[in-house]
Amino acid sequence: MLVLVVDSSTPAVTAALVQVAADGVATRAYRCTVDARAHGELLAPQVDAVLAEAGARPADLGAIVAGLGPGPFTGLRVGLVTAATIGQVLGVPTYGVCSLDAIGHPAAAGEPVLAASDARRREIYWAVYDGAGQRILGPEVSVPAVAAERARDLAVTAAVGDGAHRYADALGLPVRDEPRYPDANVLATLAAERIRAGAPSEVLTPLYLRRPDAVAATARKPVLP
Repeated sequence: MLVLVVDSSTPAVTAALVQVAADGVATRAYRCTVDARAHGELLAPQVDAVLAEAGARPADLGAIVAGLGPGPFTGLRVGLVTAATIGQVLGVPTYGVCSLDAIGHPAAAGEPVLAASDARRREIYWAVYDGAGQRILGPEVSVPAVAAERARDLAVTAAVGDGAHRYADALGLPVRDEPRYPDANVLATLAAERIRAGAPSEVLTPLYLRRPDAVAATARKPVLP
C-alpha cells in the first residue's frame, strides 16, 4: 500500500511516500526542509514533489500517517490539517504517531535514551525510551534541567534530537548526532501494524502540551477617547 507521511512538529518540514507491505516499509520518495518559519509554505509543495518523484497520483494513496507532535502550535497544525484534509478528500484512513517516537525509537540501541525537540521559551519537548525503543515516560514539556533529572532516575545514558543538541550543556548527557528530527520511515513503521490491519481512521489530535501564546481577550477595549 502506498502511504503519505507528513510531519511538521519541528523545524524540519517533512513529506514522504512509503510502501507498506507485509514484509516491511520502504521509502519511495522523501523531502525534508529545515525552516522553522515556513511550514505552511513548504509542506504542500513537498507533498506534490514526492508524488511526482514516485510517479503517483493522490488517488493511489491508501493511507496517511502524520506526526502528532508535541510541537509549537502554528507549525504542528499545518501538518495535521494537511493530513486530515487529504484523508477526508480521498476517503482514506489517517493515523497519528507521536513525533518524538520517530526520534527516540530508532536511537535506542539496548540502553535508555532521552529524545528531545525544541519547545522554545528555553524549554524542550521530551520523552524517555527503553533499550527496546518503547516510550516509558512522556511526552512532556519542561526546562532541560527537569528533563535531565527525570532521565537520570531512569538510568538514561544518551540524548538525541534537535532539542538535545540545543541544550546539551543543561542536559549533561552524551548527545548522538542522529536522528535529529522525526524520520518519516519510522513514523510509517510505527503505524504499519494499524495500516496492514485496515484499522479505522483516527482523529489526528495534536500533542500541544501547553496553551498557545495567542489568547482571546477577556474584556472589551474602549474605542472612544
